[in-house]
Amino acid sequence: MVEAPAAHAPADLSAAAQVSALPLQVDLLQLPPEVPAPGAPALRGVLDRLFAHWLSLPDTAALVATLVQKAKATGGGGGGAVGAATLPSMMLQGGAAVPPLSPRSPRLSRKPSGLGAGQPNRSASPLRPAAARPAKEVIPQFYFQDGRPPPYEVKKQCISTVDQLFAGHSNGLRAQEFRMVTRELCKLPTFFTTVLFDKIDKDSTGFVTREAFIDFWVNSNLMSMDSATQVFTILKKPNRNYLTKEDLKPVLKDLLDNHPGLEFLKSTPEFQERYAETVVYRIFYSLNRIGSGYLTLRELKRGNLLSALRHADDEEDINKVLRYFSYEHFYVIYCKFWELDTDHDFLIDKENLIKYGNHALTYRIVDRIFSEVPRKFTSKAQGKMGYEDFVHFILSEEDKSTGPSQEYWFRCLDLDGNGILTHNELQFFFEEQLHRMECMAQEPVLFEDILCQLIDMIGPENEGYLTLKDFRRCKLSGHFFNILFNLNKFMAFEARDPFLIRQMREEPSLTDWDRFARRDM
Repeated sequence: MVEAPAAHAPADLSAAAQVSALPLQVDLLQLPPEVPAPGAPALRGVLDRLFAHWLSLPDTAALVATLVQKAKATGGGGGGAVGAATLPSMMLQGGAAVPPLSPRSPRLSRKPSGLGAGQPNRSASPLRPAAARPAKEVIPQFYFQDGRPPPYEVKKQCISTVDQLFAGHSNGLRAQEFRMVTRELCKLPTFFTTVLFDKIDKDSTGFVTREAFIDFWVNSNLMSMDSATQVFTILKKPNRNYLTKEDLKPVLKDLLDNHPGLEFLKSTPEFQERYAETVVYRIFYSLNRIGSGYLTLRELKRGNLLSALRHADDEEDINKVLRYFSYEHFYVIYCKFWELDTDHDFLIDKENLIKYGNHALTYRIVDRIFSEVPRKFTSKAQGKMGYEDFVHFILSEEDKSTGPSQEYWFRCLDLDGNGILTHNELQFFFEEQLHRMECMAQEPVLFEDILCQLIDMIGPENEGYLTLKDFRRCKLSGHFFNILFNLNKFMAFEARDPFLIRQMREEPSLTDWDRFARRDM
């Protein structure tokens, strides 16, 4: 052992002498084997040399002697093991000069969460390597641009059905034979047969083969889409995200060619065209609320076009399909337009429209219509309304409870276009109505009384003005508009027409438009 410096006290020398007399087991005082060296093997040798030097110090010899004596005094076996286990904690306290911490000390009583009694916190040792990081969780794909691929069993069943439908047709199916595929396998109305057939038969061969159908319907994941998305994908042009009126015409042509309720129209092709135009205008009136002329997928999903097409596919009497496709509804619209269009140039002006409904409308509301405030005219003639514009007008006029109608008339009444109707604006339109009542020897009604009735009818959030949101929450919006600019309907509502009341009770499912079309047939 290295000699201690002369400055040390004699007590230290006596302690060193005691240690020399003890059978010191140096092997037990080596670094614990479970503590790995934090570096290259050469670092292990450096640590061993430093530890051997520490053992040669007099203070170390005194410390070891004290530990050995304490171990023997307690009667515990394996004194070397006790010394080896206790030595690191004493080292951390700076040797024998620092007393051990009390068992009640907070530093000892606080245990890391998840560690049981008697389990040392090995992860906190600077000599242990950092714990392995947990593997990253793999998030499965949840977005598919062309739709989620169908499950294997569904795909297998679909291909089996395709094999049955195409069995015996090695060259493929013709358009008429393909109708069963459209209805039974694709679950679409048969009126999509022509457009679907042409979409697959890109080379116009007149046949759709099994392989071509599987590639279009199965491999492109079209079969896994919802019905609205399928129809939208089939009808739209490439590189477009909307439908136009032209995109719907193939469906209407298929309907005219194959529906038994429209077979009588084949002898008059010009009215076939007018019927198809009217149906398309009605569809865009109800679904394309912003009036852009471009029907989006969202608008198609929110509408009832597919259910109406399925109804038409199942119903032989087309007049029972009241949504969009009733021929009687087309007949009423076209005849009303033809009556007003006295010169039959397929355009009507202000003087023509003022005659509508036996002069029911006021001049002020007609002026607003022809100022194109509620809707821009599609006709190219200045100051004249075309057939499509008239379809929007008559649908709005005869059923003022629908969303498109409420928006149409609200914009007419909103003189300054600020999105609210003030009492002054309501009074402006009622003044002409009041004058007409006086001319017909009707008892005049003060605007103050009418205003109270209008406010009570709508129940707005703010009684100082009305918003479009107020009308959408009200079922009596039609009567509100009639009071302001349709004298005939205003008087009929005040008189409580018994015919209308009975009709509403007997057929509550019919809309105001359905009842009007039935009366005017």
